[in-house]
Amino acid sequence: MQRFLDQFSRYFTGCLFIFSGLIKLNDPVGTQIKMEEYFEVFTHDFGSFFQHFIPWSLEIGMVMIVLELMLGVAILVLWRMKWTGWVLLGLMVFFTFLTFYSAYFNKVTDCGCFGDAIKLTPWQSFSKDVVLMVFVLHLFWYRHRSIPVLRTREGDFLIAGVMVVCTGVGIYAIRHLPFIDFRAYRIGHTIPEQMKPEEQPIIEYLFEKNGEKIKSQKFLAAEQGYHYLSSHVLNEDKTKPKITDYNVTSPAGEDKTTYTFEGNRLLIIIFNVNLASTKNIAALRLLTQQLEGKADCFILTASSEEEIEKFRHENQLAVPYYFADATVLKTIIRSNPGIALWKNGTVLGNWHYNDMPDAATVLTLLTQ
Repeated sequence: MQRFLDQFSRYFTGCLFIFSGLIKLNDPVGTQIKMEEYFEVFTHDFGSFFQHFIPWSLEIGMVMIVLELMLGVAILVLWRMKWTGWVLLGLMVFFTFLTFYSAYFNKVTDCGCFGDAIKLTPWQSFSKDVVLMVFVLHLFWYRHRSIPVLRTREGDFLIAGVMVVCTGVGIYAIRHLPFIDFRAYRIGHTIPEQMKPEEQPIIEYLFEKNGEKIKSQKFLAAEQGYHYLSSHVLNEDKTKPKITDYNVTSPAGEDKTTYTFEGNRLLIIIFNVNLASTKNIAALRLLTQQLEGKADCFILTASSEEEIEKFRHENQLAVPYYFADATVLKTIIRSNPGIALWKNGTVLGNWHYNDMPDAATVLTLLTQ
């Protein structure tokens, strides 16, 4: 029994850490967004000190991702468990506190534990960490008797290799786009469809009649002796649209959301013009000129009117602009600026500014 618990704790914890780390390594910018959200909450709740971490969210997120993957591999090969055990325990205590705080005070509605691939509610995240903590404590308690799978030198090279490879993969994902896109704005999705619930709510009512409790999906009349007790939605997870916060307005305050779904649309996503890269701005400018009359090009930004006007003038981007929430824009594409091609609301392409498409590529997609 002891041997079974040792092996189960090792493989369950190690594989879960690797799975979680790989999902986040696929999209480090998504982790950055989540880290910024946590730091903003801590700034408000614990003090302005945490505000200094916000500009470093990407770097801190990358360190956490790589550490998570290194720990997962280290657990599987039982590498330096005296040291690994302490780091693992410290990280789990931190994560468990974080998810409890988010759940109890309803601060962050999605911990980002598994990126956009698997969404967990705050209490689900905390429950997951409590269960995982049981096996982490087992590994920590019996760490002294762990026999390494590899020799110390070989283990050192393996862990160092994991760190180097994962860092390289993460940097590539940052400089381009996620390898696997789990977002609601991914290629092939029709945005207006993502803004509708998958199913209408199915409500189950609980009544009492003659001392007997009765469940029904119909509301039973009190005249027939039924006393209403409570109700709940059976398919709650399918009644909430994938996209709930996409909204676009013009500088004059007009609602332009529907307009973005009509015909051929090339969206230039610049959530913050002060942080936007101008590395390939000449190629972007040329693209908008070559698409004139073939696709409506416009900027979506969360910056102020004064800031976007200055940016357009300095970079000679003669296209209109509209406003949307910064978090929504970061969700649409993990690039600043980023390019999204929509046709009647269906996503045909997403590009990082390092992978700027040419007009021929865009027109080919529009005519397919």
